Amino acid sequence: MKKYAIIIEKAENNYAAYVPDVPGCIATGYTLEEVKNEIKEALEFHFEGMLEDGDTIPYPASICDYVDVEVEVSILSGGGFMSTDC
Repeated sequence: MKKYAIIIEKAENNYAAYVPDVPGCIATGYTLEEVKNEIKEALEFHFEGMLEDGDTIPYPASICDYVDVEVEVSILSGGGFMSTDC
């Protein structure tokens, strides 16, 4: 079993996920749990197709991490943030 990094983005009404190491493998879901399940199924399906076509399954190489950034911000009415420095 290999572990692949996924990126999950919040859209207006749902979530979207993609896999940096597997171009073209995407999924959507209304909840975080749903999009995680959908991207797992999408990866499995994608890999099955790659193997049927004689392609090599890409090795998981992407690394996920976070950085702390200190920025003076003002809270907007929509729940977002706006930098006062820009």
